[in-house]
Amino acid sequence: MTAETRSLREIAPEKLTQEEAAAELAALAAEIAAHDRAYYQEDAPTVSDAEYDALRRRNEAIEARFPELRRDDSPSRRVGAAPATGFRKVRHAVPMLSLGNAFADEDVQEFEARVRRFLSLKDEDRLEVVAEPKIDGLSCSLRYEGGRLVQAATRGDGTEGEDVTANVMTLADVPKTIADAPEVLEVRGEVYMDRAEFVKLNERRAERGEPLFANPRNAAAGSLRQLDPKVTARRPLGFFGYSWGELSSPLGDSQWAVRERLRSWGFRLNEPARLCADVQEMLDYYREIGLQRAELPFDIDGVVYKVNRLDWQDRLGFVSRAPRWAIAHKFPAEQAQTILRDIVIQVGRTGALTPVAILEPVTVGGVVVSRATLHNEDEIRRKDVRIGDTVVVQRAGDVIPQIVAVVPERRPEGATEYVFPEKCPECDSDAVRPEGEAVRRCTGGLICPAQAVERLRHFVSRDAFDIEGLGDKQIQAFFEDGRVRQPADIFTLEARERERLDKLVNKPGWGKKSVENLWRSIEARRTIALDRFIYALGIRQIGQATARLLARHYHTLEAWQKAMIEAADESTDAYAELTAIDQIGVSVARDLTAFFAEEHNLQVLERLKEQVTVEPFTAPRPVESPVSGKTVVFTGTLETMSRPEAKAKAESLGAKVAGSVSSKTDYVVVGADAGSKATKARELGVTTLTEQEWLALIGG
Repeated sequence: MTAETRSLREIAPEKLTQEEAAAELAALAAEIAAHDRAYYQEDAPTVSDAEYDALRRRNEAIEARFPELRRDDSPSRRVGAAPATGFRKVRHAVPMLSLGNAFADEDVQEFEARVRRFLSLKDEDRLEVVAEPKIDGLSCSLRYEGGRLVQAATRGDGTEGEDVTANVMTLADVPKTIADAPEVLEVRGEVYMDRAEFVKLNERRAERGEPLFANPRNAAAGSLRQLDPKVTARRPLGFFGYSWGELSSPLGDSQWAVRERLRSWGFRLNEPARLCADVQEMLDYYREIGLQRAELPFDIDGVVYKVNRLDWQDRLGFVSRAPRWAIAHKFPAEQAQTILRDIVIQVGRTGALTPVAILEPVTVGGVVVSRATLHNEDEIRRKDVRIGDTVVVQRAGDVIPQIVAVVPERRPEGATEYVFPEKCPECDSDAVRPEGEAVRRCTGGLICPAQAVERLRHFVSRDAFDIEGLGDKQIQAFFEDGRVRQPADIFTLEARERERLDKLVNKPGWGKKSVENLWRSIEARRTIALDRFIYALGIRQIGQATARLLARHYHTLEAWQKAMIEAADESTDAYAELTAIDQIGVSVARDLTAFFAEEHNLQVLERLKEQVTVEPFTAPRPVESPVSGKTVVFTGTLETMSRPEAKAKAESLGAKVAGSVSSKTDYVVVGADAGSKATKARELGVTTLTEQEWLALIGG
C-alpha cells in the first residue's frame, strides 16, 4: 500500500517522509484547532483529554523530527481558553501557561533526559524534581500588594483572565493578608471542590430541580464564575497554592522551599508531595498516588513534576505554551461501551468537514457522553466504524470523549461501510480533499453559510474582537436576516438598526437593555490591538501565536499589509523578509500572500479599516540590552550552551531570532561546523560573531 492510499495517521512519525510530515502537520493543526474551538468557545467538547493529548504528542513528535516544517498555527503554540464574558478582563503580569503531558514511563524518562541535555548536565549531576498531585480544578492567580489581597484572576487564555476578586474573597482557604509578604506577590494555584461537598451540592440542586454539575471541576468553575459573589460564598470551594507569578523579591531558591514559604503564610498545599532524586523515585511516586487516588478527598488527574532548583527553571525557560522545567504525568483514561446511532458532518470555518459520532448516551467516569469526534474519513476507515456498531468510548480528565475501537462481535447484520460525502451538507458545493491532506473541505467559500457564519463567529470570538452580546445565536440570526454578511457590517449595525429598534427588541432573546448593551460592546471594540486584528481575519494557518509574531515584526497594520502584498512576488525582499521570520515557513507565507492577492479580501479589509482603529503593536515590557530589537541568527554547534537555550536567552534580551539570513539580519552567531548561513552572512556583509564575542556582547 502506497503512502497516497493509506492513512497518514497510521504511519509512525519516524517513518514519515518530509512531504507526508507536512501534510500530517497540516491535518493535525486543523483538527486540534477544531477541538480547541469546541472545548473552549462552545463548551461542547468532542474528544477526550487522552485523544486530544495524543494528537498533540504526535504533532510534537513530527515537529521534533522535522523542525523546519513547524507551522505558524501549530498547536504547540496555543494555551488555555479566552476569558469568559461578564467579568472584567485582567492582563497577567507574568503569563499563566499550561503544561506538556506525559502518559508513559518513557515520556517521563525523556522529560528528565531533555532537561539534562538542555542544561548540559553530566550523568553524575543530581537533578532533583518536586512531584505533586495534579489537582483537577480551575487555575487562579492571587495578587497581593503590601501584604493585602487586591486581585484574583482566572488563567483565561494565559495572557488575559477574568477578574474574580469579589468571589475569591469569600474562600476561607485564601489568606486575605500576609504579614511578611514581598511588596508584590502573586500566588497561583487551583480552586477546587471536595468530592463529598460536590455530592451534597448536587443533591441540593436535584431537590430544587436545578441542572446537576457533571463533576467537581465543573462545579468549582461554575461556582467561581458566579456574577453574584453571594452565590460563590454558599458553595464549598477550596484553594491549593503551588506556584507564583510576579514577585518583587524571590521567595526561595527552590520549588520545595517556596512550597514551605506558602505553607507558612497559611496556604493549603497539594499534598502529598515528594522531593525526588531521580526518575525511578518520580515513577514510584506516580504509582503510589495512583493507588491513593480514590481515597483522596479531591479529584486529581495525574502528577506534576517540576525541576526543584529555581535557577535551573530560569535557564530552562519556556517553549511556546509550556515550561521546559515541568510536565504533567496523566492517569490512564476511563472507558465504556455504547451504540453508535449515527454519523453527522459538521462544516467548520475553513470549510473542513468533520464527522461526529452520535452515541447512545453512556456514563463514562461519572459523566454522560453522547457525542464523539471521528476526525476524518481516514480515521473512520482505519477503525472500520459503522452506524449501529457497539463502540468503546474513552475519556480522561474532563468530558471530551473519543471512540477507541469497534467491538466486531457485536456488529449488527447488514451494517455497511460509511461513505464519506463528496458534497457539502450546508451548500451542496463539491467537498474536495487536497492531495496529501487528511481533511476534506467545502469549495463553497463565502457562499457556504457554514463558512460565512463561522468566519463571523471567529471574528467576534474572545481571542479576536471579543464582542460581548454577539454569540453564536446572534451571529446566526443576523446573518440569516441579511443584517451582517461581513465584519464591517457589525460596526454599521447600530446606525442601520436604530430605525428598526422596536423590531429587534421584540425578537426572542432581545430586550431594550440587551440591545443597548450590544451597541456599547461594539463601540468599545472600535479600537483593537494589531495581533488581535490579524488573528480575527481568519487567514488559514494564522493562529494567535503567529498573529502576535507578525504584529511584533511589522508593528503597524499599514506596514504589514504593504509587505504582504509585495511578498506575493517571491523574488522580492518583502518575501525574503517574511520567510526569514523565525517560525514562518513557505506554506504560511503563501497562505498570507494568497489572502492579500484576492481582490474581495482587500475590499473586506478596506471596509473594515473605515470602521475600526488598529493600534500599532507594542511589545510588553521592552528589555534594554545591546541586542534589543536586533535580528539574530544562530548557526553551527555552540559550546557553552545548547541552541534552544541560546535562542531563549536572546529573546529574553529583546532580540528577534530568525531562522535564515537576510540583508535585515544584524548578527550571525557562528558556532563550530557552521555552514551556508555563515557564508551568506559574509556575502551580504552581515556582522558575524563567534560564540565568545556573542557572550561578551550580551554580558555573559
